[in-house]
Amino acid sequence: MSGIIRLAASSSARTVLKPSAGLVRSAGIHRHALQQSSKPKLTASSSSKLFSRPSRAAIFPASSIAQQRAAYHDDGAYGYRVPGVYSMPDYTPEELANRVENANLLRLVIGYRTHGHIAADLDPLNIVKRQKVLALDAERYALNDDAKSYNLSGILHVNKSKSSAEAKEEASLKTAIAHLEKSYCGKIAYEFMHIPNASERRWFAHEVESYQKPPITPDDKQRIFELLTKSEVFDHFMGKKFAQVKRYGLEGAESMMVALDALFQTASKAGVTEAVLGMPHRGRLNLLTDLMQYNPTALFSKVKGNPEFPINLPASGDVLSHIANSPKLDYGEAEPIHISMLHNPSHLEAVNPVAMGKARAKQMDLIANSSPECQLGDKVMCVQLHGDAAFTGQGVVMESLGLSNLPHFTSGGSIHIVVNNQIGYTTPAQNARSSVYSSDIGKMINAPVIHVNGDHPEEVVHAMRIAFDYRNKFRKDVILDLIAYRRWGHNELDEPAFTQPLMYNNIRARKSVPKMYEEKLLAENMITKSTIDEFRQDYFEKLEDDFSEIDSFKPEADHLQGKWKDMILPTETVSRLDTGVSKENMTKIAQASVATPSDFEIHPRLEKFHVQSRLKKLKDGQTIDWATAEAIAFGSLLKEGYDVRICGQDVGRGTFSQRHAMLVDQKTERVHIPLNAMSESQGHLEVANSSLSELAVLAFETGMSYETPKMLNIWEAQFGDFFNSAQVTIDTYVSSAETKWLRQSGLVMLLPHGYDGAGPEHSSCRIERWLQMTNDSFDVKDPSIKANTNMHVVNPTTPAQYFHLLRRQMKRDFRKPLIVVGPKTLLRLPTATSSLEDMAPGTTFEPVLGDTKTEEDPSSVEKVLFVSGKLYYDLIKERQTKGADEKVAIVRVEELSPFPKEGLKQQIETYSGAKEFTWIQEEPQNGGAYSFMEPRIRQLLPEDKSLGYIGRDASAAPATGIAVVHRKESADILAKAFRL
Repeated sequence: MSGIIRLAASSSARTVLKPSAGLVRSAGIHRHALQQSSKPKLTASSSSKLFSRPSRAAIFPASSIAQQRAAYHDDGAYGYRVPGVYSMPDYTPEELANRVENANLLRLVIGYRTHGHIAADLDPLNIVKRQKVLALDAERYALNDDAKSYNLSGILHVNKSKSSAEAKEEASLKTAIAHLEKSYCGKIAYEFMHIPNASERRWFAHEVESYQKPPITPDDKQRIFELLTKSEVFDHFMGKKFAQVKRYGLEGAESMMVALDALFQTASKAGVTEAVLGMPHRGRLNLLTDLMQYNPTALFSKVKGNPEFPINLPASGDVLSHIANSPKLDYGEAEPIHISMLHNPSHLEAVNPVAMGKARAKQMDLIANSSPECQLGDKVMCVQLHGDAAFTGQGVVMESLGLSNLPHFTSGGSIHIVVNNQIGYTTPAQNARSSVYSSDIGKMINAPVIHVNGDHPEEVVHAMRIAFDYRNKFRKDVILDLIAYRRWGHNELDEPAFTQPLMYNNIRARKSVPKMYEEKLLAENMITKSTIDEFRQDYFEKLEDDFSEIDSFKPEADHLQGKWKDMILPTETVSRLDTGVSKENMTKIAQASVATPSDFEIHPRLEKFHVQSRLKKLKDGQTIDWATAEAIAFGSLLKEGYDVRICGQDVGRGTFSQRHAMLVDQKTERVHIPLNAMSESQGHLEVANSSLSELAVLAFETGMSYETPKMLNIWEAQFGDFFNSAQVTIDTYVSSAETKWLRQSGLVMLLPHGYDGAGPEHSSCRIERWLQMTNDSFDVKDPSIKANTNMHVVNPTTPAQYFHLLRRQMKRDFRKPLIVVGPKTLLRLPTATSSLEDMAPGTTFEPVLGDTKTEEDPSSVEKVLFVSGKLYYDLIKERQTKGADEKVAIVRVEELSPFPKEGLKQQIETYSGAKEFTWIQEEPQNGGAYSFMEPRIRQLLPEDKSLGYIGRDASAAPATGIAVVHRKESADILAKAFRL
């Protein structure tokens, strides 16, 4: 038997490194936070060599690139998830000897495994001509006797017969080459020799070389025929009824339907019950109506210009190619597979990290409520579709791939399907990428690639099954490169021959993929011409019937279902909830937040300045800092059964070394997350230090926030303005998803902000941009206009305010994104603290904070300063220095949007006798909140008053990088503030 694999190929068990019980307890993690080891189930013919011992070597074999990476130290933390490791046996001494003796044959085999794809028949259009590949020339290896027989042991697997996967011991050179040609140079080709893990390479080689293609049964052929033909009929119907509509049809790549159907069916048989699907516009309508069970009448109604939601719902809707549906597909298994198809924006690839995040959230939810045997990826699968030009051109792809194997981001491997049209809009491949294949970007994570000719749907099914088998075995990403073409231009109204005349002469002369497959079935006597014609006519007539029902069609809302059923669609978001917590509970939580196991050695500086400092502050309860207030907020939510996940660069420690939600043992580097060790029944805190990415990571967290309202998802920027690398996600998801698609999100974004001389890129979180993205009404006087903004933008100045915001985020019966203009210098400012009383029962977040110094005698006030953020503390210090405590009132605007009309109105009435009302800020005049607040505050002022401005002059850069200029600007602001 071949040395490639001597064991049952069907075995799918994986070994893992089991953590010690002590480690699990000390970290306070959930019992399923780590993969639990299980005894491998071997068949009678299996060898014990298949599974290595549960040791570090098993996790990182010598051939694995993982050995070259430093093992991080949070593998005991909640949420640290890694797939089990499947290990192949090494070669026996006899096999190694044979590899030396027949080294030239081995070199030829390696040549086919490495370069066979170059000679494969992959391109339906034959644009890329098949090359003669020198590495596949047997004579280069002095192999020139076709009849000579070779021992194949440890070199190549050739099946004994078509009905047996058992390996031949010997074969002639001619037989070996024929087998290699069939395996590696047909309509399917493979790239896997770049994978650094030897077990994965050997599994793939065995899978390809021993692969007995499961028969495509008559039922399978019927299914393929129906999917292909329905897709084509749908496109023709749309072309007839809506000739001027850009539908981005699937013509030329109809095999995408077959690929997805085969994937869902194979996954369902393997026990997967949830699949999250992210895809672009191409072929989306075909997939929706033909496989994803979307009502064609609803689609036609949308094309006619009608809304996709009931007219009474406050939704703007989206374009045709962004619609989604989430059906349950029944493939005859014990449980149907639920497909969560995500809405997508026009920004290509932006949906993919969102899909990854949603899949991860589904995984964590299922694992928390399943048996210990539940492995990462057993029940949930992420499926990502890509266009060839976008996959290689969009930077978010690289960022997203970079997350795929990270322990706090993986969901057990994504299936990537590149629907390869061999062109991007009008740009040919040689101008669209620097790599040979569009799929080459996947090699950055060593993902194997399976290329398949899209003109051959049955081969697509086989390729898809192998792709899923790899993902299911190793729980890593795999790429299916479905090479096809686009029958029309970028859309049906384009003329592609303007720029690709030869390509489109070829395409227009070709029969369609469905027609070619019908001819194949006719030749096989699997179907009759009359059956084909009847099926096409019947489906066309069905679409006609669906079309005729447009006028009577009433759309239904599909939001707030499942896990969201207890949420509401708010009509007003201004709410005053009691978000206080008892002092006893707060004290216990704060103490628990710095508690460590007896054998845990904490850093001495943290012991003194973090642990002991926090415990000391708790004694009087009067000087609670920001990190402590945050820990109490987290802990109180955990005790109430919510989960919390905080993610971003260095969030465990915190950019400013303030948080220390995770502590590291100084001797062992073991991680301890104190808040996870409070009780058995609590929720869980996941501290996810992320890669140095903003776009993909924020999109990932956004996807997680869509799955359940029971988790507080927080993304923290290292510095506030770093969010701008993720602007696509913010524009298309965070700020507008509920308006477009009725999809709520409770995502919190923490954006450190403040002018402290750090320069242009570390000072501003661009408050002005966030306020511009809100839908806050300009008319603040009309009482009929309710404040129901798309997101909340806040700039809290005390730890208590921050505490209440975090709790309010989960205690409301709806979800809105919360944008927190976060503190930097305030984190340790002695005057910027709160008392436990400020967070006790009966307290809540206050959108506006009045001036306690002047409220007793407001008649003495000559000037009112409206301020937001840390500048407040500079102002009260300067006011005291200037002796202006009675003449100048300082009003803090803590919540910028929704515009706090009532709070500000009350303050203006309190100081109705003041001569001046001024907005003061440390940002430039074209930045900060001024341009947002001025037209709104002005409406609340007496008619004879206007709103003045004090702050930096308008500037192209957010802040100066010259220290002396910064100091002068700051001094000028304070001087103007108290100039009466």
